[in-house]
Amino acid sequence: MGKIISVANQKGGVGKTTTAINLAASLAVLEYKTLLIDADPQANSTSGVGFDPKNIKTSIYECLVNDIEPHDIILNTSTPNLDLLPAHIDLVGAELEIVNLPNREKMMRLALAKIKDSYDFIIIDCSPSLGLVTVNALTASDSVIIPVQCEYFALEGLGKLLQTIKIIQTRLNPELEIEGILLTMYDIRLRLSNQVVEEVKTHFQQMVFDTIIQRNTKLGEAPSFGETIIMYDASSKGAINYLNLAREVLQKNELTKMTDSEKIIDINQN
Repeated sequence: MGKIISVANQKGGVGKTTTAINLAASLAVLEYKTLLIDADPQANSTSGVGFDPKNIKTSIYECLVNDIEPHDIILNTSTPNLDLLPAHIDLVGAELEIVNLPNREKMMRLALAKIKDSYDFIIIDCSPSLGLVTVNALTASDSVIIPVQCEYFALEGLGKLLQTIKIIQTRLNPELEIEGILLTMYDIRLRLSNQVVEEVKTHFQQMVFDTIIQRNTKLGEAPSFGETIIMYDASSKGAINYLNLAREVLQKNELTKMTDSEKIIDINQN
């Protein structure tokens, strides 16, 4: 049975979609059958793996609102072992349309129960909000990865997200765990980046992934070509970082063994 991991942070610009796309792609190239779910109306995960959201006729929206079978709308991507459950702008209206339904917070869990056994991992790219669709994603998930940007307001809003996760654990999904806090957009040239790393690790200790995602031009370029970083430039720092993250996730789930030296590339390398 597959593990469902949401990538969530209501703060925008923290590398959430980049993480969802490239963690899913990295797990896929490590030969784990993986499904990427775009649960963000901006549909950046959909375009980021090569599909034009304007051409998407059925999406996760139809699964939630019209009870369409997920199997019928899953798309194959150019990355081996990676499938996509796409989004389009109509997802904006989903919160209004399901707000009065019974079990409104569990619509996504019910939909994903039909396909969970078909994948080793299901990665959900959540919207940068704590609305009903994000609550659905967290209720459907086994765990959540929280990207945190290595910049001044790194911890801004994190307390609210953690409180939301606690409420969901208490009321909707007692099995939900925090897979880890992921430090993103690390810039070796900035003292501030190092200060943020130290601050987050001091506050959250074992909850923080060893892997740190560095700022990398290739990570920014890849989505404009509709490609994951693995397919765009497998030798780039961004690709190496996300492969390390995937391997760390596998290790946390006791699916692989890694030595400490293999967990993370030297962040001080140029």
